[in-house]
Amino acid sequence: MSLNKIEQLFNTKLISLEEQGVRKGNEKIVTGIKPAESGFGIRYKLEGYSDRAFLRMNSNSYLGLSLHPLVIKAEAEAVEKYGAGPGAVRFISGTYQPHKELEKRLAEFHGRESAMLFSAAYATMMGVLPQFISEDTLVVSDALNHSCIINAIRLSLPAKKEVYAHANIDALDKILATNRGLFKRVCVVTDGIFSMRGDHAQIDKINACCKQHEAGYEEGIISIVDDSHGIGAFGQSGRGIEEVTGGKADILIATLGKSLGVNGGYVVASPVVINYLRETSPFYIYSNPVTPAEAAASLAALNILDSHEGLRLLEKLHGFSVFLRAGLERLGYETLPGEHPIVPIFVRDTNKTSALVAHLFAHNILVTGLNYPVVPKDEQEIRLQISTDHTDQDLKFLLDKLAEFKG
Repeated sequence: MSLNKIEQLFNTKLISLEEQGVRKGNEKIVTGIKPAESGFGIRYKLEGYSDRAFLRMNSNSYLGLSLHPLVIKAEAEAVEKYGAGPGAVRFISGTYQPHKELEKRLAEFHGRESAMLFSAAYATMMGVLPQFISEDTLVVSDALNHSCIINAIRLSLPAKKEVYAHANIDALDKILATNRGLFKRVCVVTDGIFSMRGDHAQIDKINACCKQHEAGYEEGIISIVDDSHGIGAFGQSGRGIEEVTGGKADILIATLGKSLGVNGGYVVASPVVINYLRETSPFYIYSNPVTPAEAAASLAALNILDSHEGLRLLEKLHGFSVFLRAGLERLGYETLPGEHPIVPIFVRDTNKTSALVAHLFAHNILVTGLNYPVVPKDEQEIRLQISTDHTDQDLKFLLDKLAEFKG
């Protein structure tokens, strides 16, 4: 037996990705962090570039909580108390006090009765969505939904999948009207904040549309939202699209690994739903949970978010988002209006996108370029992500370097 034949096929695929300009290539390895100084924020050291320090504009840690002393202290103390790992899956002996405390606090934060932790937000969607889908279920998905939703639908094997044009409620309405009486149940699933663009779903309008058609489906219509980029980064108190739109998802999924700065994912819902998921979701039953220390750190981060300090951080984040968008428009770059700290620059060309990424890297700025097929054709972009770790000087420096680009 040998891998020679399959490796030839894999090499051909890698070459194809390279030619398309979408191969990710070698990962950049962070070797250290340089503290903030002289009006500039923290910088990151990379392996192979020891003489340089980089401004990171592609981090999901919107509130900088991964470096907050109280979050670090909570994790360190929990490691001392409980050890480095859980040692088992939850239903055997892997449930620790910090897991239960965090679940209780997450449910309270979101105005729900119950919550459930997973090892990652991606695993949460993969573990939750299939449990709501049967052979009589129609799944309706936004055209720009995240990979975790797309793959969870594939795993679920629904009776039918429909995709509606991005954020188009009229298109959703038409799908629900056309399929009335043909399926017992419908799952309408969407991102909260769309990670490539920073715009958001109108869950209030989605719910209203679903309510209008629910009588046409024997087992009803369920709204499922993954607001991983919204929680802790959007809304006056950081409660994401539910706070901004006034709508409430039947099932809300989010992450501990972005604004909260730690690791893991979670779902909040009714007690019956959470109890059902604990008994049926393989990504929960057969996978170790986040460590007790990560749960303790996440609880500390959530408490900071839900405090006066959190409100100040969110206000700062919003101000930076407004400032950067205004600066991009002044320079003639195409972006989207909004208040979320994901700020896209639409380049709409693969080669130019790669050139802009290289230009900024040459000036010690880390950004993420998104090319087809990660994004649709003609929507190639640079995704800038703002953090409260940044300073006014950082954003001015970024805009200065963007102004110098001649691509």
